[in-house]
Amino acid sequence: MRKLDLYLVKQFLSILTASICAFTSIFVIVDLIENLDKFIDSSVPITIISQYYLYYFPWFINIGLPMGMLIATIFTFGLMAKRNELVAMKSSGISLYRIAVPIIFISIMVSMISFYFDNQLVTLGNQKRRTIEKEHLKKRGRKYYRERRNNIFLQKSNKFHIAIDRYQSKREKALGVSMQFLESGNLLKRIDTKWMKWDPEKRAWNLHIYAIREFQPDGFESRVRFSNEDTLLVLDFTPKDISLEAISPEERNFVQLKGFIKELRNNGVDTTRWEVNLHNKLSFAFTNLIVVLFGLPLVTARTKGSLAFGAGMSVFVIFGYYAFIRFGQTLGYKGIVEPLMSAWIGNIVFSVGGIILMIFSKK
Repeated sequence: MRKLDLYLVKQFLSILTASICAFTSIFVIVDLIENLDKFIDSSVPITIISQYYLYYFPWFINIGLPMGMLIATIFTFGLMAKRNELVAMKSSGISLYRIAVPIIFISIMVSMISFYFDNQLVTLGNQKRRTIEKEHLKKRGRKYYRERRNNIFLQKSNKFHIAIDRYQSKREKALGVSMQFLESGNLLKRIDTKWMKWDPEKRAWNLHIYAIREFQPDGFESRVRFSNEDTLLVLDFTPKDISLEAISPEERNFVQLKGFIKELRNNGVDTTRWEVNLHNKLSFAFTNLIVVLFGLPLVTARTKGSLAFGAGMSVFVIFGYYAFIRFGQTLGYKGIVEPLMSAWIGNIVFSVGGIILMIFSKK
């Protein structure tokens, strides 16, 4: 069995390496083609472009890893089935469960490595890449800012914080806004508004449906004012500040994001979206295990044409899985389900499906 395990591991890792290289190469080429006009218009040097994609590379690997794991599982067992190696193993009294042990073990190890990889290299790469975007791609105006950004937090000083659910850069409109005014670390006043829009002529923000809460030094609320009318408010930040300084969850690792959520919660900010992103960092790492559990019985369930069937089904599985992840995130963002459940709902459904398929597959 030791020789058999080594044989399986060697074949699996070779296919996994080739798959990741193929997927990351495709991602880089597609992204380069999409952004080539931006690099040319901004006269970005080739060395900066190389640095940009060097920092982008960890993110591409992290995204392509689950797809590579699924392809490696399909082709490893599909080729073994095609060469009748699975039949020989089963005839020798080796069950499918025992054959799958080394691959399951690898998927667990890859999931743990993926979590560490995401929280170290991917996060650092996103920060470096964003710095390049601010210094080169975005220095010629707002045309290259992303049209929409979610989960924005700005800290202009120790006395003023602002959290924004969504920001539309083209319309200069912020939705789901919460502003905190502090003194010596204590919350003095908080302004919540449904949305606010920048007025370039008056250099002020137009607030729509807002509430102003004032707090005592001990943290208890002392006064609340609600208004359904619009009002202009002059603040120490502009749309340019939002586009340049906004921090996204991808630029914080798990520990930083957890501490950041605690800080926001202490300031009375709704942290639902941030909590969903926090739990997604952990749940996405275990995607590498889930796709193996689901993909293995797909390719071993058929004796003929298993490789072609498994390859076709792998496309359906990976897109369906990612769609389920996005569906869970949406439910979490809307507050329909708890953030923890929204992040893990896709893993739970596909884990149960994979276990059921494994039970009913030919042993």
